[in-house]
Amino acid sequence: MPPDRLYFTGDVEADALLAREPMALLIGFVLDQQVTVQKAFSGPLELRRRLGTLDADRIAAMDPTTLEKAFRERPALHRFPGSMARRTQELCSAVSERYGDDAARIWDEARDAADLRRRLLELPGIGGMKADGLLVILARRFGVSLDGWDAVLPDGPTLGDVDSEEALARYQAAKRARKSAQRAGG
Repeated sequence: MPPDRLYFTGDVEADALLAREPMALLIGFVLDQQVTVQKAFSGPLELRRRLGTLDADRIAAMDPTTLEKAFRERPALHRFPGSMARRTQELCSAVSERYGDDAARIWDEARDAADLRRRLLELPGIGGMKADGLLVILARRFGVSLDGWDAVLPDGPTLGDVDSEEALARYQAAKRARKSAQRAGG
């Protein structure tokens, strides 16, 4: 059973959309780079407001310039609106083609946790760290029951561990500290 909301944006409506709409969650993860978590995961709600939909079929079939215009409209949905519009359209195309416009099929039809990880990694814009966060969210927040979770769930903290506004603040502080330590050491 999905939670009522995920605590990624500080906006109750945006957080509820992420929990209720699988496509919104995936788009948020695609947008989650080189912007704050709050900005990335607020993007799906604002995109839905601008387009009137988050339907993967419709976004996949959309004229790329129309989608890019929606991303560029002020305030821009991302620091890099052109490339993020393209990545979002690629993600929607993959969901449309492989999963019949139903993003939840990615996890609902997975044979086991390893298959789910593979499915996530095949999606445009989803790399290892994003897949790890999604896996934790699906296992711990959405209660997706699959064999083999122990083999694929990451050891360290991920965005999937965030279950409150306070937890988001701790996650972001720890992430900044890790990045600072990496810069200092390398």
